[in-house]
Order: sequence, then structure tokens, then C-alpha cells
Amino acid sequence: MNIKKKSKTEKMKLQLIKKIEFDKVKNLKISVYDKMELIAEMCRYNTLTAVKKAGSGHLGSSLSSMEIVVWLYYQEMNTIKIGINHINRDIYFSSKGHDAPGQYAVLHSLGIISDEKLLNLRRLNGIDGHPDIGVNGIEANSGSLGMGISKAKGMAWAKQYQKHKGHVYVMTGDGEFQEGQNFEALQTAVQQKVYGFTVIMDHNKVQSDKPIDQIVSLGNINLKIESFGWDVYRINGNDFNDIEAAFRIRKENNKRNVFIIADTIKGKGVSFMEHPQALIQGKGLYPWHAGAPDDNSFEKAINELKSKIQKKELQFNIEPIIYTGIEEISNKNENISHLNSLGEPISEAAINHHISNVTSEYVVEAYGRALINEGKFHQELIVLDADLSSDCRLRGFENKIPNQFIENGIAEQDMVSMAGGLARMGLLPVVNSFASFLASRANEQIYNNATEKTKIIYGFHYAGLIPAGPGKSHQSIRDISLIGALPNVEIIQPCNSLETNMVLKYCINTSKQNCVIRMNISPSPQSIILPESYSFIFGQGISLTYGKDAVLFAYGPVMLNEALIASQILKTKGFSLKVVNMPWLNRVDINWLKLEIGKINKIFVLEDHSIVGGLGDFLLSKMVDNNILENRSFIKYGIETYPACGTPIEALNFHCIDGDSLSKRILSNKE
Repeated sequence: MNIKKKSKTEKMKLQLIKKIEFDKVKNLKISVYDKMELIAEMCRYNTLTAVKKAGSGHLGSSLSSMEIVVWLYYQEMNTIKIGINHINRDIYFSSKGHDAPGQYAVLHSLGIISDEKLLNLRRLNGIDGHPDIGVNGIEANSGSLGMGISKAKGMAWAKQYQKHKGHVYVMTGDGEFQEGQNFEALQTAVQQKVYGFTVIMDHNKVQSDKPIDQIVSLGNINLKIESFGWDVYRINGNDFNDIEAAFRIRKENNKRNVFIIADTIKGKGVSFMEHPQALIQGKGLYPWHAGAPDDNSFEKAINELKSKIQKKELQFNIEPIIYTGIEEISNKNENISHLNSLGEPISEAAINHHISNVTSEYVVEAYGRALINEGKFHQELIVLDADLSSDCRLRGFENKIPNQFIENGIAEQDMVSMAGGLARMGLLPVVNSFASFLASRANEQIYNNATEKTKIIYGFHYAGLIPAGPGKSHQSIRDISLIGALPNVEIIQPCNSLETNMVLKYCINTSKQNCVIRMNISPSPQSIILPESYSFIFGQGISLTYGKDAVLFAYGPVMLNEALIASQILKTKGFSLKVVNMPWLNRVDINWLKLEIGKINKIFVLEDHSIVGGLGDFLLSKMVDNNILENRSFIKYGIETYPACGTPIEALNFHCIDGDSLSKRILSNKE
């Protein structure tokens, strides 16, 4: 007898509160505060469900700001009444962006986002992990911190200029105020007399996993903001009485710049996620900033919220809220096919061929361990972090060699320029952040440091397409092109733990130039096996498979995995593909390159990056310069548009760079 094993999500029977239930609450004859409290708890319930189904997402700040977002949409703004596209609408958006699941839940409660969309958080053709204007009701793309006040100022200026009505509200994080652009926007708004917008700080006092005062304290933030000419009001951001009063004062001062500091509780509404208790349980670390809760924690949280909702039902003698199983919603869409970037239906074969189980190997884990080993012997090695110590696997170094560790907070430009000063004084800085932020936001600072011809190592974490769930603000597919023009910066991407150790040793002990170590942050989809004789040699890679019909150059564990899958598929079709691991992204040994290509006439490059300015463009240029190309064909595969949001296989398949799609594309170019 064949018995189908139930998945964990089926066992838990995930449920959603549908819009019709919110409509019932809106029509209740109870006080507005009681009504909003009930709606907020219901939205928290749906936020948890969406994040749990997605398998990732940001809960802590989604829950902390819930009362403010609910009040804005239900009581303060005209957006729902006149329409989300009306020129005179009020506008709300989140600058911090990672609280998107909470905002999505509120928009869903109002019928702006469908059940199906909410349940497809961080999925292809669903809703992005960070705000994206492709989602109904979202007014601005965010996720890269510090930009929101400037953008809100632009929207408000435009409304004044075009004589349109409507007020603009922007939510910031508190840790976000470590980014200097916030203060640029505050001072220019007063100078430019732009009054039509309000800034709200979700001051929950916890950053990624530590209290803000342990990262970079904001000091007396009230006085700082007032010094720019703003009226500052401080409220309990989880209390509807305070929220209403603050917005009433805002209306009375419509020719003043108003800033509301909302003291909130991170994880509000779920007792063990609320930061006072969670920090104690986490021994000083907050565990609920990002990621989906485990099954037991999820059920505990959901039951707590259900209990609160049920108490409201009994208190006001109202009809019980109905919870709908998500399978009743999801099954309606099971016949919808998604399309890839070429407009073709996504291939089921891609999933069949794809190695779905990831390994326990993280190149960033190896990087963190190697940093500790090197730091013990190099007192000149100074590690800098931008509030991502846990994600970048620096916590071990931070704890074991604290005198060689600098926590700089969410201030990449300041961190990079500080590293420049350290390097000028003879130290060796190792600068760490997500590649999308470090390469772009601090690009001018990296350039300035490079012109001084000192030596700095940059750890570009979270590089490439995967993970794709957070959305385009976090997917770094332009960093190689942004840095590649600097003549004294070597860009290297290791494929496994062994090569990561080799790369870091080279950068610290051998290289005379600046180095960028580009790393995937997710677990490796398969362990890339290097030959036992492998040595890390300047400008050289290594063949991973034998092939005579074509050669494919790739780098990093994600794309090498896809290249190896393609090689296996092609082998069954009588096509021999040579896969080469090429960790050097802007350096090459020409003699080695000639030997690797040999007599092969078809050359492919697989990019974990835009096809513009990556390894492919670099190799093509070198081959032309050295008369290697001759009559050979040269084709680049990579990201040709903005990166897709979704699961790894969804995103890879959308861009036609999963193993199955690659094999088809290579065969189509075999002649």
C-alpha cells in the first residue's frame, strides 16, 4: 500500500483569516480602539502564517509596527477610500522594508492583496520579501536602508509642485538611522520647505539580533532631529490612543516638518518574540528578526494570537472569526503555470533534475573560521562589520578576538572610509557587508581607498542571485562590474570551504593589492569536489569535468552546481561539456586559459551576476586581446533583467540558468 507522507506544513494545517472576516470586524458597533486592536491581532496572525509558509521573512519588525500601519490604512489615510492609484491619495511606505510581511497582511485585510498573493510571499509571481512597486498598494521599492526620507521628500515636493492633495508617511527603522542619508534628508527638507510628509521611526531598540545601544547608539535622537528644525513627538507606538493623538497634532502643524518617534516592542503581540523576554531567552541575542519560526514556536505563537482574538470575541459577544485552511486557497491556483524570462513555461524537468537537498556546507562559515585562525597570527588584521555579524559569520571572531573587531553599524560608507584610515596607518582591514550594499552604496569610498594604493580586503557576502526570496534589494548582480574597473582590486569567488581558506590566506599573506572575496551566503547546493592536487594559483581555475565538445567557465557553489547538472544531462545526450571552476573574476593567466580551451571551439560562461561586466566580459576581452578567440563562438549566460524573487529553483529557472535550461541552451548552440 502506498501511503503519502504528509509534509510538516500539512501537519500544522496552516490557516489564514480571509478579508471577509476583517469586513465583519469593521462593521462592529464597538469603539474604534477595540476594533483596531482586533484587526491588528488578526493581521499579526496572517503575517505569521505568510512567513511560515514562505519559509523565511522578517517577523520582529513586522509585528512591532503593526498598530501604526493598521491605524494609517484604516483611520488616517484616504488611500482605500479614493483608490490606491488616485493622484490625491495619501501615501505610506516603509523605508526599512523588511517589515513588508506586516504591511502585506494589512493590505490583504483591505482586499488590496489577494489570499493567493499573500500566501506566495517570497515566491515567483508572488510578493517580494522586501517592498516592490509591482505589488498592489506598494508605493516604493525599499530594503536598502536610509533612502526612504529622501524619497518621501521627493513625493511630497511633487505633490506641492503639481498641486495635488494627499500626505506622505514614511516609516524608518531606528538602526536605519546609522545611515547618514537620513540626516541629509532631514536638513534639506527644512531648507527646501517641504512640509507634506511625516517621518515615523519604529523605535523598537533592537537591530538584527542585538540592542541598538550595543551596535551604535542613537544618543539623544530627539534633540538631534529637533536641531534640524523638525517638530518631534514621542509616543507609545503600540498604543492606538497615542498614535491617534500624534497624527492629530501632525494635522494641526501642517506647515511644520513632523517626526514621530514611536517606541515599540519588537515582536509585539507574541510574548516570547517580544524583545524584552526574547533577549533574555536568547542570552542577549534577539532570535526573531529574520527567518520563519520552527514548528513548535509557530504553533505556540499562532495559538497565543488565536487566544487573544477569542478573548475579544467573548468580550464583545461577536461572531467567531473563521480561519480558512490554506490548502482551500492554494489549490485554486495549482494549474497556473509560471513563465521564465524568455516567456516560456517553467520546466518541471528542471525540478526533477535539480538537486533539491542542500549540503551543510556554507562558504561563509569557512570564511568566519579562517578569519579567526588568521587573526590569531596577524595583530594587524582588523575585521569591520555593518550590523551583519551573524549573517556574515563574524560572531566567532567578534567574541574570540574582540580587540581586533569593529562594529560600525548600518553605515557602509563610513565603515569603508574608516578602513581607508586604518590601512593608511599600516593595518589590514577586512570590511564586511552584503555585496549589494557594500559594492554600490560605498563604491566611491572603495574607489578613494584604492587610489591610495593601500591594501584592504572586502568581504562581499550574499553575492549573486540566491537566495532570491528577499527580492532585488538584496540580490547582488552588479558588484563585479562596479568594482572590476579598479585596476588594483582583485575579485575572487571561492567554490567551497577548502577554496575559501585558500582565498583568504592568499588575500592576507600573498596579494599586494586590494581584494574582494565574493561569497554566496546560502548553504551550498552540493559540495564542489576539487582534485586532491588542486592549488590556488594566481589567474587559474581548475577543470571539474572532462569535455571536448564545449567548455563552460563558472564560479561559486550555486552556479557550479547548475553547470555540473547541465554536464550530467548533456552526457546522456552524447554531448561532452567541460566545466571549469574559475574563481578569479578579473584576473587570468593567459597561458593557462589557452591550455584549458585547447581545441574546443565553443566557449560558454555562466554568471552569478548580470551578463554585463562579469567574468564573461573579462574573459572575452582577454581572449580578443591575445588572439585566442579566432573562429570560436563565445556565449554568456546570466542575469539579463532585474533578478527574480522566489525559491532558488524558481529564480534560476526564471533566468534560464538552472541545469536543465542550461543543457537545452547549450545544445541549441552546438552547431
